[in-house]
Amino acid sequence: MYLCTMIFVTGGTGLVGSHILLKLAQEGKEFKALKRTSSSLEICKSVFSYYNAQNLFDKISWVSGDVNDIPSLQSGMENCDYVFHCAAIVSFSPSDVELLKKVNIEGTANVVNIALSKGVKKLGFVSSIAALGRNSTEGSVDEECHFKATKHDSNYALSKYFSEQEVWRGSQEGLNVVIVSPSVILGPGDWTKGSSQIFQKINSGLKYYTSGSTGYVDVVDVANSLLALLFSEVKNERFIVNGENLKYRDCFDRIAVALNKPKATIKVTPFLKEVAWRLEAVRSVVSGKSPLITKETANSAMTDSAYSTTKIDNAIGFQFTDIDVTIKKYADWFIADQV
Repeated sequence: MYLCTMIFVTGGTGLVGSHILLKLAQEGKEFKALKRTSSSLEICKSVFSYYNAQNLFDKISWVSGDVNDIPSLQSGMENCDYVFHCAAIVSFSPSDVELLKKVNIEGTANVVNIALSKGVKKLGFVSSIAALGRNSTEGSVDEECHFKATKHDSNYALSKYFSEQEVWRGSQEGLNVVIVSPSVILGPGDWTKGSSQIFQKINSGLKYYTSGSTGYVDVVDVANSLLALLFSEVKNERFIVNGENLKYRDCFDRIAVALNKPKATIKVTPFLKEVAWRLEAVRSVVSGKSPLITKETANSAMTDSAYSTTKIDNAIGFQFTDIDVTIKKYADWFIADQV
């Protein structure tokens, strides 16, 4: 149980943020959520509807603004004791470098600064495994694997690392913080963007698979773990949240079965990988659309990475959802959305 005057949430229209809003609404908490005027509420509405909580959606108090609009942050955090900072840009497109810096790094600095000025008791931040030293670590990655920039790290990874530094800077200036570092998040966001598009790509007939591996986690677990940590005695720590480590092929095969679609049968070789991201770069320039594959994502898909959740287990005994349950739930959700 926790007592607070008000809770402020950034990124409430996104994948993780919408699930945090749902949980807060279900528990009858008072909260405000930051929303850009251009943001769609459809993902958030869909999440509330799926869990039969449509009546709670209208109780959300939206604050118009964004993380680079200082007055909106000041208004949003007025009389707030807790802040969930979920807003971020997820992109691996070279053309989005400046946007990643502006939103992920500068935006986080703004949130931290206003939280300090408003006397916020504790801030919870959604980071990423991309901000851990996965490309410079052998074996399982844990919270002690510190980031070392390599040629394999994406601009997104760099932006999340530097945004984390803003959160840690806030902790040094007196703000209590907790950070969660999710692996690949599976959930019902925009099926054409981010990790949610895995379901769409497989449904469309994905033919290729790669040799790498990574971690996967249910978006509900990301939201619930951050809620549990923020309202616990834990402070100034970060935690990996990861449901299971799987080969890309294994995960994609499970999703294909859940969608009743053929499994991928063509293995991507190092040569084919190099050809693929270059061809995609050309297609992106010609079409004016963001590339589906970049050099960074192609390299990542060929790399084996595994993540440990020992720390969060020891801290709060958090139990993650079985990955097959997660895949089945969101595959069914995706199918229902196609009707």
